[in-house]
Amino acid sequence: MSEYKPHRHPSWNYGGKRFRLSRSKIDLFSICPRCFYIDNKLGTARPRGPAFTLNIAVDELLKKEFDFYRAEGSPHPLMKEYGINAVPFKHQDMDKWRDSLRRGVEYFHEPTDFNISGGIDDVWVNPDTNELYVVDYKATAKNNKMNELSDTKWENQYKRQMDIYQWLLRKNGLQVSDTGYYVYANGDKSAESFDSKLEFDMTIIPYEGDDSWVEGSLMNIKKTLDSEEIPKASEDCEYCAYRNAAIKVISEKTKKKNEPKGTKEKDTLF
Repeated sequence: MSEYKPHRHPSWNYGGKRFRLSRSKIDLFSICPRCFYIDNKLGTARPRGPAFTLNIAVDELLKKEFDFYRAEGSPHPLMKEYGINAVPFKHQDMDKWRDSLRRGVEYFHEPTDFNISGGIDDVWVNPDTNELYVVDYKATAKNNKMNELSDTKWENQYKRQMDIYQWLLRKNGLQVSDTGYYVYANGDKSAESFDSKLEFDMTIIPYEGDDSWVEGSLMNIKKTLDSEEIPKASEDCEYCAYRNAAIKVISEKTKKKNEPKGTKEKDTLF
């Protein structure tokens, strides 16, 4: 049986008592307003991609590793290697912030009446200035060393993700640096054999965040959800392209099937 359940309970849709705007929903609006509207207003969820269980494992192990240094109040060796003056941040809500199922970092946005949330990976603090750095763990397996984020669809999503986390923490009254960090685990494919282990090259990539777009996006989301007009699909949305193509071929197939038997187009002489 498929795990995909397209129709959620109405209480989770916009206007329902359980509706909240997660970081991933804000990003979905950036990717395709039509998919966002169908999901959050009409209640038909967009199919999720496969769970990246290897990435999840790396994420959980990195959290355990940085938690060791958090308890000691000392910098992780990677911080020293990259000359970052920081230690893992201690906060009573850290476990909640990192658990998206417990809503992560939350903020009530009065202009839209949205409860906004997002689960972060980690937060570091500069011990001299008390300024916070949002940190995101990423796992991949690229041929080249990860030194910077490129201008790809996926990595632009990572940037928006960081922007929203910074915005959320600032709205909670915390002093947050524009600089965030991606801790990248890049799987090494150059080994002679697997031998039941995978080696990772660890790098830290700084990113200068810009959350100035978030407020405008929230107002656009509010306007879209309050409208009865379904928004246009993004030109590069594969889900909408597939949906339209599937409807077209099914319609054509149904039309042919319903044609009276024996009906045949007459030859036309030119």
